[in-house]
Amino acid sequence: MKKLGFNDTELVSLYKNGNEDAFATLVQRYKTRLLSSIQMIVKDRDEAEDLLQEVLIKAVDTIKAGKYNEEGKFLPWITRIAHNLAIDHFRKQKRFTKVRMDDKANYNTVLALTEDSIEVNQIKREIHSSLKLLIYDLPQSQKQVLMMRHYMQMSFQEIADSTGVSINTALGRMRYALISLRKRMDEGDYRMAS
Repeated sequence: MKKLGFNDTELVSLYKNGNEDAFATLVQRYKTRLLSSIQMIVKDRDEAEDLLQEVLIKAVDTIKAGKYNEEGKFLPWITRIAHNLAIDHFRKQKRFTKVRMDDKANYNTVLALTEDSIEVNQIKREIHSSLKLLIYDLPQSQKQVLMMRHYMQMSFQEIADSTGVSINTALGRMRYALISLRKRMDEGDYRMAS
């Protein structure tokens, strides 16, 4: 029986009736998309893969318990589960990522993965990817301070103590990192990074 010809609703129905291959087909169909969505939130491939397993277990449990009632909407349903688990995990880790460049650039928007269209999500992925590349191109001392401040949410005093520099030096490195990123964004350098 070839599962690729079945739509999501038919595959869920087959799975409810004991066909394990039907769920495997659904997983294969959406695994990459779900993993990417999770990884955008948690910023770690290994954690994203672990959370994907939790998503799949929760989906299986819900379907087997007869509580799945999203007829014809499997992808939005499982994406919502993935998004919620990733956000919950992220909050537990106390690593809420918020990169603010300036008021023009809206990089501090929380990703509403389940509400946005495929095109909007693709644009967000490209912006995030471009910004990540721009950050990694910064001089090591600036990149280090920026990562500690925005991704690890360390105070400038903690950064100074950790890097063995004065607090003014840490502040200066952050200032230069942001100036450099703004300049490259204004020059359109980010487009080359995507």
